[in-house]
Amino acid sequence: MSEALAALLEQLGTSDRGLSSAEAEASLARTGPNEFARKSWLENAFELVRSAANPLVLILLTAAGAAAVLGEVADALIIGAIVLLSAGLNLWQTTHSDRAVRALQQPIAPTATVRRDGAWVELPRRQIAVGDVIRLSAGDLVPADARVLSSADLHLQQAALTGESLPAEKLPSKGPPDLSGPESPDLVFLGTSVVSGVGTAKVFATGGATEFGDVVQRLAARPDETEFERGARRFGLLILRTVLFLVLFILALNVALGRNPMESLLFSLALAVGLTPEFLPVITTVTLGQGAIQMAREKVIVKHLSAIQNLGSIDLLCSDKTGTLTAGTMSLDASLGPFGGASQRALFLARLNSAFETGIKSPLDAAILDGGPGATDGYRKVDEIPFDFERRRLSIVVEKDGELSLVTKGAPEGVLSLCTRYDDGNGARPLDAEARRRAEQTFREASERGFRVLGIAWARPAAAERFSSADEKELTLAGFLTFADHPLEDVDASIAKLRADGVEVKILTGDNELVTRHVCGRVGVAPDRLVLGSEIERLDEPALGVVAEQTTVFARVSPAQKHRIIRALKARGHVVGYIGDGINDAPSLHAADVGISVAGAVDVAREAADIVLLERRLDVLHAGILAGRRSFGNVLKYLLMGTSSNFGNMLSMAGAALFLPFLPMLPTQILLNNFLYDMAQVTIPSDNVDPAYVRRPQRWDIRLVRDFMLVLGPVSSLYDFLTFFVLLRLFGYGEKLFHTGWFVESLATQTLVLFVIRTAGRPWSNRPSAPLAATVLAVVAFGALLPYLPLADWLGFAPLPASYFAFLVAVVGTYLALTEAVKRAMMRRLVPLDA
Repeated sequence: MSEALAALLEQLGTSDRGLSSAEAEASLARTGPNEFARKSWLENAFELVRSAANPLVLILLTAAGAAAVLGEVADALIIGAIVLLSAGLNLWQTTHSDRAVRALQQPIAPTATVRRDGAWVELPRRQIAVGDVIRLSAGDLVPADARVLSSADLHLQQAALTGESLPAEKLPSKGPPDLSGPESPDLVFLGTSVVSGVGTAKVFATGGATEFGDVVQRLAARPDETEFERGARRFGLLILRTVLFLVLFILALNVALGRNPMESLLFSLALAVGLTPEFLPVITTVTLGQGAIQMAREKVIVKHLSAIQNLGSIDLLCSDKTGTLTAGTMSLDASLGPFGGASQRALFLARLNSAFETGIKSPLDAAILDGGPGATDGYRKVDEIPFDFERRRLSIVVEKDGELSLVTKGAPEGVLSLCTRYDDGNGARPLDAEARRRAEQTFREASERGFRVLGIAWARPAAAERFSSADEKELTLAGFLTFADHPLEDVDASIAKLRADGVEVKILTGDNELVTRHVCGRVGVAPDRLVLGSEIERLDEPALGVVAEQTTVFARVSPAQKHRIIRALKARGHVVGYIGDGINDAPSLHAADVGISVAGAVDVAREAADIVLLERRLDVLHAGILAGRRSFGNVLKYLLMGTSSNFGNMLSMAGAALFLPFLPMLPTQILLNNFLYDMAQVTIPSDNVDPAYVRRPQRWDIRLVRDFMLVLGPVSSLYDFLTFFVLLRLFGYGEKLFHTGWFVESLATQTLVLFVIRTAGRPWSNRPSAPLAATVLAVVAFGALLPYLPLADWLGFAPLPASYFAFLVAVVGTYLALTEAVKRAMMRRLVPLDA
């Protein structure tokens, strides 16, 4: 036993004979069972309360209470239902991570072969303890992180952790353990699988302490705040501050003027409801829901509606290479002669080798044999010299017509070193120094272009009972095979479209830098600088953020490093999307503002993602991004409309309270006005969006919403004060006619102004949708007719004379013209006005 292994066993408090039952129980008591912790119902409930306690929800609850106090039970129920719907969605999203974690655990080995009490037994995975000795054989899933004690042709598939498609050989180490992660040659890891050979290993980590457990923990953690959540929170705080200031100011003013305290309180509460955008969740849900339906027609499944808006906001799309930009399968690129010309001789010999091979069937073997039936016709296998990672080649000996042939394929450097001749199609010739240099240049140039390369050679061995690696000598070089994981169709065009619409694509891959550089060049992401995972390890978070912004391609990065890169980019203010399809992509999918998976992805990746592409086409994703921008463009219209108009009304109320001998509008009239106004906007989701708006990423611009509120609100109030003057001084209306006149004017101006605010350009340059135009005009018409309906007296309204409507037309016309001029000046920083 080596000193390093003895030290490890001593540290684990065990021996190579494994643990006794008592020792295993003690170990499990210290570290816990070999499984991943799940959130309790209490933790999930706390997450629900925490996520629901945002400013907008608190405002809506207050508004529901105020409506109930005012006797408006229907309004209270509507607002309450909206809050409950929002809470239900939050609960669904909270349990989403738990489902992803459970999906992640399902493929892990349920049992394992363990040496317990000196005998090999089958035990449930959860009972495996630190210090146990486990036995591994072909087909097994590794049940815990362990160090190899012994092995015979032990090869593991580690794509779940590394993304690397080729198996890795595992050997016992003679020195200290290599702790570099899944690439360590003497360590095996939970979640990987044995493809060939046998071995034993000593468990040193279980459950959440494993490499795989780190992936699970990051996936189970609450994701960072997305752009949509961040914008909603900021908007809620803006409304909360505004509501508190105006309501308290108006209440104090009315009480100071000696008005009835209870009536003043009810009036103030009615204003709170009037200023609250209670239809925002409905407008948002309907808008995003229509976007989801449209995207489903394009074979894009949206799992979370908020992801549509987040998708429209992303300015960086980070992607793994394999399976997203490329097909994820190795294919034969070319069969080359010794000096680079096309040669079918190398392919024929390679097919002969792969057809008779009985060891590991790698993806390269599948590519070699694809489309090449009949390669073994007339040949009989005599012997095989198996592949090993020291020689990095495999040879077979075959016989045909009484003549033996030894055919070797493997790493080009190793194969070429055994060759003394070459065959360029004109017969075998001596491989002199110049010929050797030219052959080396052939495979090196292919490697630099990102291809995997195999060297192919052959010999005529003498008859023997058994063949070994010693017989791999004096070979004749037949040539080289190059392999590529080809880019998916039209990926380069899709990337170009994304870039044109303001989305920069960054590649984060675990593959080597040569292959990465080659593939990226082919899809239009040629890197000025390529950063390796080893360089990332030396950077702290601020430095990584700077490097990540300036770098387009990252190679040889681990799942944890991908996760760090995404978080660093988000910390720099970017909205980040990540597209991937493997288990190793799950943490990054979870951390991104928008996680995007693809058809054929593992269950865990689909669970962790917000959006799933049913077809591997980035142009579908591009269409989804544009749909997200259109959806948020319509949500923004509601925000700008609601805040500016409602704020203007509240200012008008406050001003009227200074000089009017009565309340400017009854509490029930305020609520009715607000309800009709909101009903006029329920068809906003169907509206057309400025073409220029969708040409770049769009984000919550709280400053724009605030400015609209603070500028257009007073413009609206100016016309309200003009209305007050005309109704009182010129028309001489009493309280009831005053309430009626201002109700109709307020509803008409704040509703019709939607035709102005809905576009950054001139209203006639981008026409509204038919449903929106119909609902707006219908609400205005209903408001004008309301004083003449039977329920008018019950609502406190009185019929208006014809002269009032002439005044109304003049007020609405000049108000819309002035609002258009102010809007054009303010919208210049939102989208170009030539839209």
